[in-house]
Amino acid sequence: MAAVELERRGAAAWLWLNRPEVRNALNGEVQDLLSRELQKMEKDSSVRVIVLAGRGQAFSAGGDLNRMENAAKMTKARNQKEAGRFAALLHRMYQCPKPLIARVHGPAFAGGMGLVAACDLVVAAEEAEFCLPEVRIGLVPVMISPYIARALGEPQTRRYMLTGERLSAPEARRLGFVHECVPAAELDAAVEKIVGALAKAGPQALARAKRLLARIAAAPIGPKLAAETAALLADVRAGPEAREGIRSFLEKRRPGWNG
Repeated sequence: MAAVELERRGAAAWLWLNRPEVRNALNGEVQDLLSRELQKMEKDSSVRVIVLAGRGQAFSAGGDLNRMENAAKMTKARNQKEAGRFAALLHRMYQCPKPLIARVHGPAFAGGMGLVAACDLVVAAEEAEFCLPEVRIGLVPVMISPYIARALGEPQTRRYMLTGERLSAPEARRLGFVHECVPAAELDAAVEKIVGALAKAGPQALARAKRLLARIAAAPIGPKLAAETAALLADVRAGPEAREGIRSFLEKRRPGWNG
């Protein structure tokens, strides 16, 4: 049984964490498989959207504690290499040119919450819960912290990282960490609705929009940023995708990327 399963649903590739017996704990095999599948999806033009989901009763309970205990006994260099694997996966997710949707049910704890934060959009069942419990067992959520802070905001990250409290999906929705919160029976339908909306957009436009958001998030507003955005707009408008999109709108037809 593969630890990560790939399912194709139209324009979307669904990647299922598939270790339900351990609540989809994130061991090295899962991280490597996710990274490899994402790399394949990035190159597959038929994949417009990627959905990350979990089998069983949990999205992901976080890191595999047995693996962490073994890592603590390794040499410093080997330990850093092990940690770097997860850091590389999160970075690949965050920089993926295609939109990533987290489909969350049950617990999304520790590293599992980090996976969610590295996605672009989060759709959660009302019963889903998020938690950063690392400090309660003497650990620190180091690698996921940049993604959590960006997605949840620094003040709320400070609270949940330091207290280890559980964050309900409705409250996470109120705080902006979750984009859609629905009854569990409606979870897939809510994801599919967003997939449909994303699939209508130009693939290159989506990739550029993601890069733009990453750039402006930490950039001060001023003449330099204004010049950069103006240059980007000029480049986008002159590109074939924008020309096709504008032409299709004026001609009242669907653009080429929508078949």
